Amino acid sequence: MTATETPEPWRIVLGELDEKMGVTVLEQSAQRVVATMPVAGNRQSLGLLHGGAMVALGEAVGSWAAVIHASTMGKIAVGVDVNATHHRSSTDGTVRATATAIQLGRSLTCHEVLVEHEDGTRLCTVRITNFLKDRPAG
Repeated sequence: MTATETPEPWRIVLGELDEKMGVTVLEQSAQRVVATMPVAGNRQSLGLLHGGAMVALGEAVGSWAAVIHASTMGKIAVGVDVNATHHRSSTDGTVRATATAIQLGRSLTCHEVLVEHEDGTRLCTVRITNFLKDRPAG
């Protein structure tokens, strides 16, 4: 590859936690990543969808979008901030997380993630900021 060529964008590969949570990727780009997750298997002891599961899903889709963006510059992305507001929970069905780019820069990205129940009810809003850094040698 020459200095003027743009590297191929990274393609999402599920990690161990993503697989355990039952995550399925539906759409992927730096501007937008969409994934689903079942409520079953991701509930807390009171039978509600675990808030941590929603945050983990939100962080995953936002980070994946950042890594896709970073990869086109030969960089990697690392999370520096994630925050979430839980609006409601659910006891069944499937949730969908949609990460939308707020800012795609050369050193930082910021994505907003909406976690919604399959019926369209907003369950959680997540915002994630990632730092873009040079890929380690090796």
